[in-house]
Amino acid sequence: MRQRAVVLVSGGLDSAVAAAIAREEGHDTYWLTLAYRQRHAVEIDRARALATALGAAQHLVVDIDLRAVGGSALTGDLAVPKQRSDAERGTGVPVTYVPGRNLIFLSIAAAHAEVVGASAIYFGANVLDYSGYPDCREEFIRAFESAVRAGTKAGAEGRSITVRAPLLTLTKAEIIQRGRELKVPFHLTHSCYDPVGSLACGRCDSCLIRRQGFAKAGVEDPVAYALP
Repeated sequence: MRQRAVVLVSGGLDSAVAAAIAREEGHDTYWLTLAYRQRHAVEIDRARALATALGAAQHLVVDIDLRAVGGSALTGDLAVPKQRSDAERGTGVPVTYVPGRNLIFLSIAAAHAEVVGASAIYFGANVLDYSGYPDCREEFIRAFESAVRAGTKAGAEGRSITVRAPLLTLTKAEIIQRGRELKVPFHLTHSCYDPVGSLACGRCDSCLIRRQGFAKAGVEDPVAYALP
């Protein structure tokens, strides 16, 4: 019998590649997308399209209101930074950090894993491109696994739920190359933090990192940008 994995999928490039890796590694994938009232909610529709394209066994979209908590440019009225240099992106915790997001998301994923009988949770955390986010570090992931073992029925019964971040130390170019090998439909993915209608802005941190990654990988980026 194939094992089951819950995959946190935002609709972005990284989570789509993580989902494809989970499938390649022999799992039936149970996708989980969190609609948290994010500025870039267009990614939720992209996640639905990706779930169909990549053969998800199930796709659950859960509504939570992180805008009520605030504290981030993605869930409030703070301006999304634009045209930041590599050095600027590598310094401090950016205003696009959403307080507790991965902690909350992984907690819901762990609950879903218990319900569907999954032995693993996959998500697209990356420490190279998003080094300012403290909830994308190996230490956080291992600590969360310990909490799951200590605080769930699965853990009490000796059924471990591992957290896997297969992209953790890859560059964006390497992630794109991996996704290309796995035939990830990049045209369905959305990375922009501050879209202009249906178009990616082309200037936020996430757009810049994506565009640089495709350029370094020697692969054409199939999404449209408001600014060239």
